[in-house]
Amino acid sequence: MENLDDAYANAAHIPNADRFVPHWEETAKAFRETQLQAGRAYLDMAYGPTERQRFDHFLPSGPSEDILIFVHGGYWLRFDKSYWSHLAEGALDLGWQVAMPSYDLCPSVRISDISRQIAKAVEKIGKRSTGKIVLAGHSAGGHLVARMAVGDLLAPEVMDRISHVMPISPVGDLRPLRQTAMNDSFELTQEDAIAESPTLMPKPTCPVTVWVGANERPVFIDQAQWLAHAWSADIIIEPEKHHFDVIESLEEAQSDMLQKLLNS
Repeated sequence: MENLDDAYANAAHIPNADRFVPHWEETAKAFRETQLQAGRAYLDMAYGPTERQRFDHFLPSGPSEDILIFVHGGYWLRFDKSYWSHLAEGALDLGWQVAMPSYDLCPSVRISDISRQIAKAVEKIGKRSTGKIVLAGHSAGGHLVARMAVGDLLAPEVMDRISHVMPISPVGDLRPLRQTAMNDSFELTQEDAIAESPTLMPKPTCPVTVWVGANERPVFIDQAQWLAHAWSADIIIEPEKHHFDVIESLEEAQSDMLQKLLNS
């Protein structure tokens, strides 16, 4: 039987993986400071009652009503919005607003609770603009934005504004995670896993593009392909990208990822 703990372990199979988190944290902090000095950042805006139910909102230099919402990963167990602020740069350069929510983490909440928190965040953030809403999320965040695309958690008037959803390296089928040590924190039953797996849900009405790196762990390529197949969605397998650097393209206004995300 395949060792699913190893199969879903990313850092153990990425060279110099320990350098990524400090780099993200430092780069994101510097980016926020620059945006604050320019008067184009609103930080720690509440969308719910707990300390982690907060979002950051970044504005481009000119007027804009379209907004990209990015949901971070970390297996629903770690990280918050403060590690990813710099990923807003590309969309801001293209004249889009960008918002990034944090959320409560397992085991203090269940994955289903997190899905509902993100729905609250999307609805709250959506009220701060009047244009298109685009959703992107990485890893666990890819699961969460895919969950939003299904449409059962968001108000119809919000769903009507969602022009594109991009799950990046998503975990769309939660059932295999029940066989990992992480499930000590997730506490997923088979019924829970089925109920929160976008891959097992009806095809969304909004456009979806699934994105994954060609150098990712095989299970992440499998997960991306399962979701894309289930939804008849476009899938991009980006060459020479692994689970940690696949999101770097969000920083670049002219990257294939960002052009696909915002212009499709």
